[in-house]
Amino acid sequence: MTNFNLMILAAGYGKRMKNLTDSKPKPLLKINNKELLRHNIDFFINLGCKEIVINTHYLHDQIKYFIEECYSNSNIQLTHEPTLLNTGGGIKNALGLLGDKNFLVTNADILWKKENKKDVLNFINKYQEIQTCKLLLAKDINFRGLKKSIGDFKLENGLVKRWEKNDPHLYYTGLQIINPRIFKLMEDKCFSLNVLWDLLITNRNLEANISNSTIIHIGDKNALNQFKDE
Repeated sequence: MTNFNLMILAAGYGKRMKNLTDSKPKPLLKINNKELLRHNIDFFINLGCKEIVINTHYLHDQIKYFIEECYSNSNIQLTHEPTLLNTGGGIKNALGLLGDKNFLVTNADILWKKENKKDVLNFINKYQEIQTCKLLLAKDINFRGLKKSIGDFKLENGLVKRWEKNDPHLYYTGLQIINPRIFKLMEDKCFSLNVLWDLLITNRNLEANISNSTIIHIGDKNALNQFKDE
């Protein structure tokens, strides 16, 4: 198994979950009686993950307690953001814990399952060779749960471009490989990953793989109810 470090993005408010996140952070909502965060942690530890960093903000004490109670023997560290730093800023803020080598980043609201194992292992094979950033994408037919009516990206000769009208729908699965040096492109402390991706796209430096297995995005209350027994 490949030894790698992973960051799980878990700092958001989860507003699309409506009343379900009034008193509980979205990563601790349950699918099949198992927290979304637990699904993520267990999946990637099983793949050989060495160290995990989780960023927190909203109701962060609950996530802290959950990790202390359930994963006290695992190499998991938390970075608390008193002010939300957005996706890109959250990762940049955690670089000191992630090390100077390439690492993985996943969104906490992706329901990773056994059927995804082969695709993810293929995706992270030789992950240290990535010079900038590499995304795992999914075709419309293989992306379930919350998704937009338009695609996220298109893929041409292994390079990522932004989706345009009439392009096949490709969605971001929430998983990427990052070479930490790309954050030298950003001076801001608070910024979206989309800004960084657009810079890489302009320079023809953003790569991707396409998943063959089904990716489930628990992005809103409807998706949670749809897959709650998965």
